[in-house]
Amino acid sequence: MKIAIAGYGLEGESNYRYYASDATNQIAIADEKKTAVELPKGVEVITGPNAFLKLQDFDLVVRTAGLAPRKIKTNGKIWSATNEFFAKCPAMIIGVTGSKGKGTTASLIAGILKEAGKKVWLVGNIGKASLDILGEIDSDDIVIFELSSFQLWDIEKSPHIAVVLFIEQEHLDVHASMEEYVSAKANITKYQTKEDYLIYNKSNQYATGIARSSSAKAIGYTDEETAHVKDGNFYYNEQKICSINSLNIIGMHNLDNACAAIDAVWPVTNDIPAIERGLRDFKGLPHRLQFVREVDGVRYYDDSIATTPSSAIAALKTFGSKKVIILGGSSKGSDFTELASELTHHDVKAILIGDEAANIAEACKSAGFLDYQIIDDPKMIDVVALAHSLSSPGGVVLLSPASASFGLFINYVDRGDQFAAGVRALRRS
Repeated sequence: MKIAIAGYGLEGESNYRYYASDATNQIAIADEKKTAVELPKGVEVITGPNAFLKLQDFDLVVRTAGLAPRKIKTNGKIWSATNEFFAKCPAMIIGVTGSKGKGTTASLIAGILKEAGKKVWLVGNIGKASLDILGEIDSDDIVIFELSSFQLWDIEKSPHIAVVLFIEQEHLDVHASMEEYVSAKANITKYQTKEDYLIYNKSNQYATGIARSSSAKAIGYTDEETAHVKDGNFYYNEQKICSINSLNIIGMHNLDNACAAIDAVWPVTNDIPAIERGLRDFKGLPHRLQFVREVDGVRYYDDSIATTPSSAIAALKTFGSKKVIILGGSSKGSDFTELASELTHHDVKAILIGDEAANIAEACKSAGFLDYQIIDDPKMIDVVALAHSLSSPGGVVLLSPASASFGLFINYVDRGDQFAAGVRALRRS
């Protein structure tokens, strides 16, 4: 088969390894930009601004997740690692999507099922590359797949259990519209039947809209008939599971994520002790409201993964004390109106950085929040130093940018690591 690997980053490398394992395949690599990873020797490479328009002669074009199918011109079939995995995976798949909370919820689901004695594979952005481990999966295993809108764009099969978390305006730098973004998310349930399950955030209009069109058994969270919080405890219907203090990650939004995880595992196991252990053992993911250090009575938290306004809002609501928040970065087409309004309800000072600084500032002015500073061409160590000077003992400093990281940083991990390094460099008074 003549195959083009369209887009050659980390996922492209995985795609190449998978298809190159069959010696009968004739493979080429196509990318509009010079790749950051080393190209395999002896392979045809198609490059340049129109690279994806030159794939007419291929039987199969395997796109990387962030490459829109509409940008590819071919006479063959447009495919993806996600489609290949879903087509060939012998095990049950639990898929998790949403604008925020995917990694945490997927990790909680995986942790609970491991405690219940299941062999679990966590794949997607939060776990291993799906095609790298496909050959190791047995039919009795369970796969937890964190699914972005990019992976769901052209999906041709749905998971047995689909989880749709909070959805908000995001990735409009890649998607043509909010409608296209939500439509991609909705594909997680497109091929589900009445034998499948859809767990959805019933307080979110987009998730609720997706549930209305689903053929699956739709379970909205949180709900008194399923997983919910009551009197400081997690319950499933009337069955007490454990104290909310068993959950070792902060933030009210994470109680919702835990309820979504409980609902997702319930069709597989209702082992209450295993659910409690799974919640208790999860210590959080890097760069997700991760405590860095306390300096002069001020606590510093790295929430670099917060690339949406609602994520920053959730971080603000987590702390009641005086706050300094670092906002801004590169654009994902987000609307900052609600975030700006939320800032007016907190004792908070904001530092704005990156391409989105002006847009956030404009939203803040419209909302009547004026306690912000814009730093042009910032270095993170200087941003941290300014945040330290603005902070008060007993307060917190939050890196919760509500924006993507590109331009100023390699990615959100680099942004968080630089923030943590800046915090560690602070000297006590």
